Amino acid sequence: MITNWLSLKRKALTAGVALATVFTLNSGIAMAQTLTMNSSGPEVVAVQQKLKDLGYNIKKVSGVYDNSTKRAVLAFQRDNKIKLSGNVDEKTMKAINTLRPGAVKAESPKPAVKPSTDTNSKTDKPAAATKPKYVPESQPFLPKSKVNGIIATAKKYIGVKYVSGGTTPKGFDCSGYVQYVFKQNGFTVPRTADVQYKLGKYAPVSKLEPGDLVFFHTDSSAGVSHCGIYLGNGKFIHASSSKGIRIDELSNEYWKKAFTAGKHIVK
Repeated sequence: MITNWLSLKRKALTAGVALATVFTLNSGIAMAQTLTMNSSGPEVVAVQQKLKDLGYNIKKVSGVYDNSTKRAVLAFQRDNKIKLSGNVDEKTMKAINTLRPGAVKAESPKPAVKPSTDTNSKTDKPAAATKPKYVPESQPFLPKSKVNGIIATAKKYIGVKYVSGGTTPKGFDCSGYVQYVFKQNGFTVPRTADVQYKLGKYAPVSKLEPGDLVFFHTDSSAGVSHCGIYLGNGKFIHASSSKGIRIDELSNEYWKKAFTAGKHIVK
């Protein structure tokens, strides 16, 4: 009898803890446990949809916690100064529930001149050891009337060789190329890919416009390490370390896996 009573008490306490966890969040998405890779269910659907609404790159609201979801969660955690885990724990969930679309604070980009951290192929490693940080959104700044000029200038240098740290037509790295193209059209943008990532607003590929920017993780330990200019129809132009300035498809298997986010800079 005593054994049965203790067993019932333990079950009651366990159920109470579970219920307390579920109802810790008074509004928004509720969850009974931390969401991690391969978690599935309505909680994952809700998290994916909310992050997508906030502008983070969720490839598909599938209800399965995949790599795309983890990258979006990491970006959200960096933006909100939450310990990086890639998992949706109670603290992360509370922050997700608190924010509303368009509520992310803007931060004005600041030019920076330092050694390039660009990488452009599977075998490349970043030149810098420090991880670039994900940043709050900034405001679009590029008038639509200037887009054709940007794209024409970008295409003018197709075939120019890749040079690490290169910022001139003698040879470009990816961010040096982006910076040069914009400078030729009267715009000053930051020097490196991680700082250029401060520009614009997060946007899914379906919402990107010609002239917007695209960013990639080309090394898992490096954060944002590659960038290019979106041309429309799923294509972007960039400085590839293997073939220099060229046009590629975002749907390419390698770039699809490496894709971090699109940033909408066109007004």
